[in-house]
Amino acid sequence: MSHLMATYRPAPVSFVSGQGCHLYDDEGREYLDFLCGLSVTSLGHAHPAVRDAIAKQAGTLLHVSNLFGSKLNEEVAALIDQLVGDGTAPGGKVFFANSGAEANECAIKLARRFGGRGRFVVVSAYGSFHGRTLATLHATGQPSRHELFAPLPEGFRHVAFGDVDAMGKAADPRVVAGVLLEVIEGEGGVIPAPPGYVRAVREICDARGILFMIDEIQTGLGRTGRWFAFQDEGVVPDVVTCAKALGNGMPVGACWARAEIADVFAPGDHGSTFGGQPLAMSAAKATLQTMMSLDAPSLARAAGTVLADGLALLPGVVSVRGRGLLLGAVLDEGIDASRVVASALSKGLIINSPVPKVLRIAPPLIVTEQEIKEALSLLQGVLVEEGAT
Repeated sequence: MSHLMATYRPAPVSFVSGQGCHLYDDEGREYLDFLCGLSVTSLGHAHPAVRDAIAKQAGTLLHVSNLFGSKLNEEVAALIDQLVGDGTAPGGKVFFANSGAEANECAIKLARRFGGRGRFVVVSAYGSFHGRTLATLHATGQPSRHELFAPLPEGFRHVAFGDVDAMGKAADPRVVAGVLLEVIEGEGGVIPAPPGYVRAVREICDARGILFMIDEIQTGLGRTGRWFAFQDEGVVPDVVTCAKALGNGMPVGACWARAEIADVFAPGDHGSTFGGQPLAMSAAKATLQTMMSLDAPSLARAAGTVLADGLALLPGVVSVRGRGLLLGAVLDEGIDASRVVASALSKGLIINSPVPKVLRIAPPLIVTEQEIKEALSLLQGVLVEEGAT
């Protein structure tokens, strides 16, 4: 009997170690990791810079609480601010949390504090995913996930992703404090926003005094070929959330906001015992510095082109969507994506299927062309076995 709550399906494999783009299970089998912990280990497993930073910090200082100052927090916040500005720091401020859901909780509370009494609604899109706390679950635009936990906190509206008119109707400035969007809906099936949509929503928010908040938890920090996916859309958000790749596996999240927005928070309005904890901050600092030295977005663009082109040629793949190294391969009607995922795992390739008929493929940004070729060869064999022609 397992002593773990059954919140996940029984694990088909137990991994015990990793190196770069490779994982090893408890029977010594090797796997190509083309999911990287759901876009988390963007520098690969056991990256020496991150490993050494964590080890050094573990022997120096683990925790003192946020009642006291931290040089690490200031350094990591400054790096995030610089990347949000694509190299030119806009002077925003950062709150550190332990996860993406907590980063989005901060954004939601910030929006309510900004809006004031009576303006508390946050509008998000159907197909989105923003977390599993009660508030971020309701912000998530997937009603099937809501039913078991109803009633959920009030103050959330959902509109069709990409529908500017629907957003215009929903974003009533009398009650709406913020809009929370993904530029690419990862859990929704790797669906990029239609051209012009993000800019149009930014304009609606500007005209009505509503916060424009972008969830970059899966897309941020180089994965789409820019430091943040919104940078391809020609907009600057009021609030940006990130997590996943920020610590390359160490639990850490962050909510960035323009200074004048961040300043609506007063001491005591928000907090987190472990948010900004030194071990997590050491990992985040090493991760960001390494990403910057490698020019992570350029790695994602180059490898993403090779991977997307290769996927498009595979039997049974109808189309490929996404950007950089966050890609969705849409499968032919006759192919069961869940069977493809399971068969690929048995042959040593890790991918997943967030929605039926779509394979999500998100390898580390350091993936080599040879590793991409190997993964494509494995996936081709699986698709042929599943009847693809």
